[in-house]
Amino acid sequence: MKQQIIYVCSDAVGETAEAVAKATLRQFASEHVKIKRYGHIKSEDEILRIIAEALSTGGFISYTLVQPELRELMKEESLRAGVRAVDVMGPMMQAYVDTFGTFPKRQPGLLHSIDDAYHRRMDAIEFAVKYDDGKDARGFVQAQVVLIGVSRTSKTPLSIFLSHKGIKTANLPLMPEVNPPEELKPAPGRLIIGLTMQAEHLLEIRSERLKTLGLPASAQYATTERIQEELDYAKAVMESLNCPVIDVTNRAIEETAGIITEWLNK
Repeated sequence: MKQQIIYVCSDAVGETAEAVAKATLRQFASEHVKIKRYGHIKSEDEILRIIAEALSTGGFISYTLVQPELRELMKEESLRAGVRAVDVMGPMMQAYVDTFGTFPKRQPGLLHSIDDAYHRRMDAIEFAVKYDDGKDARGFVQAQVVLIGVSRTSKTPLSIFLSHKGIKTANLPLMPEVNPPEELKPAPGRLIIGLTMQAEHLLEIRSERLKTLGLPASAQYATTERIQEELDYAKAVMESLNCPVIDVTNRAIEETAGIITEWLNK
C-alpha cells in the first residue's frame, strides 16, 4: 500500500502535536501510516512547503503554532489547497482567552523551557538513582520522601516517578536480618512512607520475578512463610517510626504518588 503520512508541525519541537498523533494512531490499524515532524518553524515559506508536500502525498497536518500569524497562515493556506490541517492548541488557547480574559505569551517551546523547575526535576532524578535501594544512608537525611517496605512493593519505580515531579526520594528495603539505619529516624521536613502489600499478591509478584531470573520457584524469597515474616517485621518498623502506610496492592504507581504528593502539600 502507498505510504500515508501525518505531518506534525510546530514553531517549537513539536512533541505535543506528535504525542496527539501517536495517540490517534493507536486507535487504528496504522502500520502503513508514518509521522513526519517539522519543528522550529519560523517562516511562511516553510509552512507553504509543508502544505505542498502534504498535498502531493495525500497526507494531513497536525500543528501547534503559538505565533498567531503562522497559525492563521496554516489555517488559510491548507484550506485553500484542500489539505486537512488540525490545530492542536488553537482551540484550547482560545477557550482560555474567552473564559479567563487573559492572553497567551505567544512564546514557542515553553513546555520544555529550561527553568528552575527543570533543574529541580533533574536533581531529583539523579538523587533517586543515587539513593535507590538503601545504597547510601546519607540519602535518608537529605530526602524529602523516604519509602520503606519489603522487596517488590514498588519502591524504586515510585521513587523515579516522584523524582520526575521534582521530589527528592530515597528508598530502603526492609529485611528482618538488617536493622534500619540511624539516619531513618523521623525528622522535620522529611516524610517517611511505609509501603505494604497483601501477602498473596506479593507471592505472585515474587514468583514471577524468580521465573524472569531463571531461579527455582522453591527459593525462600517466594515462600508464604518468608513473605509473612518480612511483612510482620516491616509492620513493626513502620509502627516504631509512626509513619503513614499505603497498601499498594493493585494500586497504580500514579495513584500512590498522588496520595504522597497530597500529604507533602499538607
